[in-house]
Amino acid sequence: MGKIPPPGRLYAFNGLDAVAAGLYLGLMFFAAFAGALLAPLLQSLLATQAAATYAVNLAFYASVGIFALLAAHGVVARDLRILATRPWFTMAMVPLSVVAMLVLTAILVTATGQVRASENQLGIQSLMMGVPAWLIVPLLVFVGPFVEEYIFRHLLIGKLSGRINTWICCAISTVLFAGIHVFGDEGFSAQAMVPYLGMGAVLVAVYVWTGKNLMFSFLVHAGKNLLAVLLIYALPPQFFGA
Repeated sequence: MGKIPPPGRLYAFNGLDAVAAGLYLGLMFFAAFAGALLAPLLQSLLATQAAATYAVNLAFYASVGIFALLAAHGVVARDLRILATRPWFTMAMVPLSVVAMLVLTAILVTATGQVRASENQLGIQSLMMGVPAWLIVPLLVFVGPFVEEYIFRHLLIGKLSGRINTWICCAISTVLFAGIHVFGDEGFSAQAMVPYLGMGAVLVAVYVWTGKNLMFSFLVHAGKNLLAVLLIYALPPQFFGA
């Protein structure tokens, strides 16, 4: 499981990769710098601010996700077949990887003194308090993690490592994954990025360890997000200061 396969047809960049990555970056920059221009229109069309935020995020991740799935369907099918041959490994290692992620993040947060929730985290909490779980789960647990694993693991490590040293790609993936989650709100301050650096490091580790298995890193990412969703819906609003 730990051997990294050599670059081949599945790890060659193609036109759909360019479309998916370009759409991801384009929409990300638009949301960061011009998203406020759409706010009045969205608020006039939708009942609440939470509904407007949900609609924007769903449109963003779904549009990128369609091209990502088309581009990576061969890898997805292969990786699912591999995981199906090791069901007990998958069922055991996914939750253990989530625990490792939480422990590493806690260590980094404690070591750096970063205890304030990021703007991204606060935004997710606010969104979930205004949108029912049956709408949130598909976005935060399935579509969002798949898009991010495709961009930050499959493209930046799986495919880019055919041209750049794998460990340099791993570092790029970890830093960009953390940076994109604070982009537009808090800049690139080290403290704001700390929790996401821990999360990104574990996702990179399991991706490389399992031989570039995109679906395994997706399951770990989805598992972590599902745990966060369950905790936020289970805890009373007063816990978050609402």
